[in-house]
This record gives sequence, C-alpha cells and structure tokens, in this order.
Amino acid sequence: MKIVVIGAGMGGMTAAGRLARAGHSVSVYEACDTFGGKLRTEWIGKFAFDTGPSLLTLPAVYKDFFIRTGKPLGLMCEIVPVDPSFDYRFTDGTHVSFSNLSRFHTLNAIRAEYGDEAAQQWDQMMRRASKMWDVSREPFVESELRSPLTLFKRRNLIRDIFIISPWTSLRKFADKYLPDRRLRYILDRYATYSGSDPRKAPAVLATIAYVEEAFGAWHIKGGLGTLATLVHQRCIDVGVTFHFNSRVAQITVEKGVASGVRLQDGTVISTDAVIANADAALIYNQLIEGEDRKLRKVRRNLMKADASLAGFTLLLGLRKDGSNPLKHHTVLFPKDYDAEFDSIFTAKTPALEPTIYICAPQDEQMVKDSSLESWSVLVNAPHHGDGGFDWSDENFSRNYANLIIDQIEARGIPVRARLESLTIRTPADLERSVLAPGGSIYGTSSNGARAAFMRAKNRSPIKNLYCVGGSSHPGGGLPLVGLSGEIVANAVESGQSA
Repeated sequence: MKIVVIGAGMGGMTAAGRLARAGHSVSVYEACDTFGGKLRTEWIGKFAFDTGPSLLTLPAVYKDFFIRTGKPLGLMCEIVPVDPSFDYRFTDGTHVSFSNLSRFHTLNAIRAEYGDEAAQQWDQMMRRASKMWDVSREPFVESELRSPLTLFKRRNLIRDIFIISPWTSLRKFADKYLPDRRLRYILDRYATYSGSDPRKAPAVLATIAYVEEAFGAWHIKGGLGTLATLVHQRCIDVGVTFHFNSRVAQITVEKGVASGVRLQDGTVISTDAVIANADAALIYNQLIEGEDRKLRKVRRNLMKADASLAGFTLLLGLRKDGSNPLKHHTVLFPKDYDAEFDSIFTAKTPALEPTIYICAPQDEQMVKDSSLESWSVLVNAPHHGDGGFDWSDENFSRNYANLIIDQIEARGIPVRARLESLTIRTPADLERSVLAPGGSIYGTSSNGARAAFMRAKNRSPIKNLYCVGGSSHPGGGLPLVGLSGEIVANAVESGQSA
C-alpha cells in the first residue's frame, strides 16, 4: 500500500515505522521543521529542557516498537529509573516522596509523615486502582474502541462496571478512599495528566497512579526528546520518507473514501490510506471538506467535548548552589486545589496560586557545565483563544512568570539569586509550534463518563482515513500515543472499512 501520514508526532511515526517494516510505502508530511510533535528536548544556551513530556511510563510500549521494527531500544539509549518518582510538598510544611516501583517504600513514607491510617488509605485506593487497570487495560487502552456496544458483550460485564464505576468522578472516588486531604490532592493530580478536572473526570483515571507505581517512572539520558530522535531514525531505517515544512491543507475524499492529500503549495498526492497525526478538531473542521451524517456526528462530539488543560511553562537555567536540592520531579501543591480548577475550567483565567510542577533532572548530558542545572516549571493553564484565555499579552506572561517564581521561593527554594536564563512558553506558543488548537496539551479532556467515547476513533467514518495521536483513542501521554500508533497500524493492515 501507498500510505501518507500527516504529522511526525510520536503516534504518526510509530504507525509509520510499523507499516513500513511490514512492507508498505510510507511518506510523512510534517508542517513544522522537525519531528516529535510535543516531545522535544531543546537546547537554550548552556541548558537543555524537556519542553513536552518529562517522564516516561510504560516504556514497554516503545520497547515493543523497536523490537518489532528491528533492534532493541536499550542498545541505543540509557533509560534510568527516577527515584523517588515524585516529591509532593504541601503548604502545611509536610511532604512525602513516592518511591519508584515500590508501594512498600511509598507506604512507609506516607506512614512516617501522616500516620498509619493515611498509609492504609492509600494502599486500599491502590488495590482498587489495580483492579480497574486489570479490567480496563485490554478493552479501553490496548484495543481499538469502535463502539460502546462491544463492551456490553463482555463476559463479566456487571462485575467490570462495578469495578470501573464509570459514573463516579475521580474526586468522589478520592473522597471515598482518601479522607486525608493531602492524599486526595495527589490523586486529583492524575486527572490533570489527561488535561481534565478531577471533579468531572472518571474514577478510572486512578489507574494512572497504579501504572506509574507498577511499571515505573523513567528518564532517558540526554532528555526525553532522545526517544523522538531514535523513533525518527528507526522510521528512516525501515524506509519511511519524511517531508518537513510540508503542511497538508486538505484530505481529499472521493465518494466517502480518502484518496490522498493536498499540500499547502497545491501539490496533490494520491494514496491508498491516510493516517492523520493531528488534533482531531483540525482534522475534521479544517482538513476535510463537505458534510454528511457521520461527519456531522464527529464534529458535534468534538464541539461538546471540553478542551483539555494547557500549560504555562518556565524554562530556568540555574547555577547550582547546594541549597535545598530538588528531586527529579517536585510538585508544590497550593492551599486550595479547587480554586485552581475553578479558575481554569470555569473562569478560564490563570490560577493565582497554581500547583507548581518542577522537573529538575540530575542529568549531566542536559547542561554544558557540571555547575549548572536546568529546570522545567509547569503550571496548569486555560487554553488560548476563543472560550479560553488570551495568552498573547507578553507583559501578562512576564508578570505571571514572576508570580510563579515568587511562590517557588516562598516555599524555601531559591531561584533568582542563581538564575542565568529564563524562557517563557505559553499555550499560544504551543499552538503556533505544533498546531495544537488553543495550546491544549491533550486535545479534549476526559471530563465526564462519555468523554472516552466522544474522543476521535482511530478509524474515521471516511474509509481509509485513520486518526492517531493524543487527541484520538486511547488518549494523550507518551504510552497511549505509542499504543495508538500500534492500533492504527494494525487497523490499516486489516484493511477493514469503518
């Protein structure tokens, strides 16, 4: 088959590599000048920063890609455990570090800081989360989700529904299992992993906490962008052709069948299948002309879905001074987490006291001098533009950056006295750099029980058009995007219509 992939993000590249390895002719057309989508490690002066994902979970997804396309991933890079996986700090002065791959040590840390009852609460919650993962992994995560009706054919349907509790929000789930407010805050944060509001997102997102614990938190030496570089090279090795600065303007459709693409310069490319690794809203609202009943349904679902969280990022290049060294991942929780969600999801304004996530990798390959360190600081933010917040005001962004630095320093972490470089990235910047509408990190959120079924399906209603990446099934984040590449490659190989 002759296959065109729109976009060189991780989903598009993993699908392309698998299909090329299977003997198909695959060409990737990317609007930007590089590969990887949101997954990038960028050098700014003497400092390197992971400007997209800063943590790898479920590395087996990418190990499988490399094994099936030629050579093991471990031969080409150094994947190291992040331990502790996270250091959570609270405004009451307490903190707890979660150990990598060890519930025993995590529970001991909780017990030492908050008592035996709190440790029991977290353990019971994680036991339920592990059952949720067992139930949801095959039908919801690893498989193509074509229709809710397929789920009703499951042998243990009633039991599975009870375990997953699809109409229970993550917050209500936390209220049941975690009376300790600080532990509830930690679980709430897993909703933001998918760009969602814990008060609306389904309880099954608790499985992310289990996956992180059971399969580990990992860093790739030199930055996570190394993974994008290696996937890109593997694609080239198996015969994928890349065309950068080649924006697709239209997916051509003839009698309900995708027949090719038209580039912005007018070039028309005929193909047997099109794989769109772009935001679903861009695919259906800008790249496809015409309208029929099925397209109207997809567009209606996209309109109903809430945009996911965006992010406001500070890239800080610092001199080491030996004071209060941070763990690889540090989370500074505010006093009132709900106030942050109210600001972002309801008022559509940046939170005055946001949760602050600091990624401070102790990676000598990410600085030019051992006396330096690079931090990526991320706070949740409303998306840019219509229905969100206008992030085009540079003065506001500078003032907001200073507000965040003030709050970091107020928690006893010195910044300004050792600051060498500061770069600000807003949701508007993400929208421009990777064509993510509004700078929403995950496309649509997982707010509500129906959100998973409203997400773009991997098989479009247009025959021979497939959707891959974070805004399509099974969702955003490096592992799920890699799985979407596998699902789509298998769907193309099967040759079945939507």
